[in-house]
Amino acid sequence: MPESRLPLALLPGLLCDQALWQAQVKGLSDIAESRVADFTTQDSVEAMARSVLEMMPQERFALAGLSMGGYVALEVMRQAPERIERFALLDTTARPDTDEQKRRRRGLLSLADKGQFKGVTPRLLPLLLSKRFLEVEAVTSVVMAMAERVGKEAFKGQQRAIMNRPDSRPLLPSITVPTLILCGAEDALTPPERHKEMAEVIPDADLVILGGAGHLAPLERPDAVTRALRAWLRR
Repeated sequence: MPESRLPLALLPGLLCDQALWQAQVKGLSDIAESRVADFTTQDSVEAMARSVLEMMPQERFALAGLSMGGYVALEVMRQAPERIERFALLDTTARPDTDEQKRRRRGLLSLADKGQFKGVTPRLLPLLLSKRFLEVEAVTSVVMAMAERVGKEAFKGQQRAIMNRPDSRPLLPSITVPTLILCGAEDALTPPERHKEMAEVIPDADLVILGGAGHLAPLERPDAVTRALRAWLRR
């Protein structure tokens, strides 16, 4: 392993696994030693954050999280800021769930408990992908396959973790490492306004908004996301 490669932790979102980051792991392999977290056995962002810290053997590492992975990344920063060398938040928010969002999550948990877990169906894809990718089977098949692999029990734990996460907005001004804030311009779940909000209060943050991408930018615009991460890792 070349000494010049930076250790990089990549954190996936709800119902996502290592396939979310496959293009970035490959595209950054010359400068980053990447590890993708597994969030299929925990039911709180605190436990997920501890698993990330245990996953990374190096004392300091770069950290990037998408959506739920962003909530966990913020918790890692809360638990062990001294270990984070660089920080990236993609398609996520520092805000906690609203009461309405919690109500919807409880409804999904109830359906899953009744055996009606359906993973990511074509009906849900418009929340995750920009319009241009809704008919691109090479992308939609990856999203649905990830959800199937993650499965019902992990989905339930992840929803509980998301629903009970803290408000991370008070943490943002204390983040002083080089930070990348990135989102798809068509992100319907965590829109660009949420990212501008974070970038404005993190002292050393760069904001990147990618056209033609929704909530899963690393799958929709893989080359653009890899370029943004490369620039961040080299900054």
